[in-house]
Amino acid sequence: MAVLEKIRVKLGVLITVLIAVALLSFIIDPGTLETTLSYFSSKYDVGKIDGKKVRYNEFQKEVDYYTNIYTLTTGSQSVSEEAMQAINESAWQNLISEWYVIPQMQKAGIRVGDDELVDLSQGKEISPILQQDPVFLDATGEFSRTKLLDFIHAIPGDASGNLAAYWSFLQQNMTSQQYFTKYTSLITASDIITPVELRRQIEENNTSSDAEFVLVPFGFQRDTTIKVSDKEVQDYYNAHKENYRQTASRDVEFVAYEVVPSEADIKAAEEEINSLYDEFAATDNLKAFLSFNSDTPLQDYYYKEGELAGQFPEVDEFAFSRNPKVLPVFQKENTFYAARVNDVKNMSDSAYVRHILLSFEDGTLADSLLNVLNHGGDFSDLASRFSLDQNPNVANPGDIGWMTQTSMIPGMQDVLTMRPGAIARMETDYGLHIVTVTDRTTPMKKVQLAILSKEALPSKETFQDFYAQANDLASRCEGKIENFDKITMEEDLPVIPANRVAESARQLSRYDDVREVIRWIYDDKTKEGDVSPIITVNNDIYFVVALKQIHEEGYTPVNTVASTIRYRLTNEKRAEKVRNEVADKIAGLTDINVIADTLGQTVSTKTGITFGSMSGNSTEPAFIGAVAGAEPGVIAGPVAGNIGVYVLQVGNRETGAFYTEDDAKIKAAQVESYQINNLPAIFTERAKIVDNRARFF
Repeated sequence: MAVLEKIRVKLGVLITVLIAVALLSFIIDPGTLETTLSYFSSKYDVGKIDGKKVRYNEFQKEVDYYTNIYTLTTGSQSVSEEAMQAINESAWQNLISEWYVIPQMQKAGIRVGDDELVDLSQGKEISPILQQDPVFLDATGEFSRTKLLDFIHAIPGDASGNLAAYWSFLQQNMTSQQYFTKYTSLITASDIITPVELRRQIEENNTSSDAEFVLVPFGFQRDTTIKVSDKEVQDYYNAHKENYRQTASRDVEFVAYEVVPSEADIKAAEEEINSLYDEFAATDNLKAFLSFNSDTPLQDYYYKEGELAGQFPEVDEFAFSRNPKVLPVFQKENTFYAARVNDVKNMSDSAYVRHILLSFEDGTLADSLLNVLNHGGDFSDLASRFSLDQNPNVANPGDIGWMTQTSMIPGMQDVLTMRPGAIARMETDYGLHIVTVTDRTTPMKKVQLAILSKEALPSKETFQDFYAQANDLASRCEGKIENFDKITMEEDLPVIPANRVAESARQLSRYDDVREVIRWIYDDKTKEGDVSPIITVNNDIYFVVALKQIHEEGYTPVNTVASTIRYRLTNEKRAEKVRNEVADKIAGLTDINVIADTLGQTVSTKTGITFGSMSGNSTEPAFIGAVAGAEPGVIAGPVAGNIGVYVLQVGNRETGAFYTEDDAKIKAAQVESYQINNLPAIFTERAKIVDNRARFF
């Protein structure tokens, strides 16, 4: 009965709401009602693309699709936070591409047909999407057409449907990339330098001038006679309003209590490693001992002398001493270490390796090939006839190339100790290998180290102490920024500012994965001047955050940028005032040295000035432009620049031929690259993207 009563109550509330909405339709106009209902439904929108709403369930479907692709390709059902972010972004970019970008390209007349896709996957020009996919790479990391065809042929027989799903994903990516390739080609083909433009560009860059000039610097003293009115500020703002467009963001300050080990915690770690030291020194099974007792398991890597000198000089000196036994415990930051030499080998840094790859079932064939090779058989001939690795991009059949400890096919480590010309049978995850080494670097003594390590970790008491500190600040602030400012100043707490924080941010200053902090900052209940309760990040950092300012989507208010505009206008007026003063003082003067004396300045010289150097930042553009347009031998100016006013005289002007047509084409290619790199930003702006993913993910 109690449960039934609860259901009735809830249904009663629902019916009341429905009746209220129905009554509203008689009181307010339909447009207002639609807007009201849209407001409530929009709370569940992930965003908008070209005016079309992206519903939560719609976007989640995309995320699930990319998550499935991720698990198929990695073989892992566990998805890290970082991987999830990448999946989320892939899903979002795919929707933008599908809903806006590709339709815009299609409007430009671009198409990608089925025959084209077949050619990209099975023809002569294989798509880079397939060439770079690890699924289709051979043991040497090269693209294998055989692997690709085997994959395609296996799709119909795959009952799970995973192969078909992945192939559909690849085709989708190939299609998108082909659209972008064609579109960028269209842009590139549209960037034409006319003969007139080419000639002007060559002339501008090949004409150089030498000039003498006098600079009257503005200085740093404020001119109190120059006034800028509020109306002038407003007029400038109105004329340049697009320069002040802003996205929604927040300015905050915060104190982060990052939990670190206490002195007691460090002492406990030292005592623990000391208690293990004798057993570490005596054990015969270092791999098992380290697995159970150390933060560092036994590594397969072999070090040469000096390799550890930068990070662990104590270990390097110990490992290559005359008779190393066990290195005494030493401390580095909050970790304690001890070390033993587990193995010593005379081995090379690298070896040039060749192989014949066989399947695991071909053991008999492997023995036969070994026998043939040991009796003078031709390795290249046998590799070309029997190896599964038929890489066409190597000098000789069977070549793998130079291998090192860090660039090694797992299972082939012995190649670094093999003598050149020796033949060996090895087994890896790829199959059976008949291996030979043709060359290797000079062998040297190397050691494998067993390192016992214990890092000092914060104890429960340490966590409680840091939490208490954070709680004390949050409690005394009482949610008010004025209290936050007062307390942090009086107690000299390390306050960290973070300005223009976006809703999608995952980082504040040097702290990562701060989504809980961002959610509080953007919570509808959080207002300017609020101070947060304790926000825990990664279970070991306690944040207390003050929201200083909210920047809404749209345009920066004029009062926010008024001081910047006023400063700019003041400088412009000052430049004009100084220019007029200089003009009055030098009126009628035709000698640059006399002008310098009159202005109380000196004459400077600059040579090799070209109009093409306008892109440089070593000389003011206003000065370069004045030089380029000045008549040789005639006083030009005064010209107002950024740092002062110039009076100049061009003395010598030459036309060379060092800037060629090829240089002009290189510059044009740079312009094209700039245009193409800006395409994503242009598409995003044109599509009027509204991204609310941070509210849900």
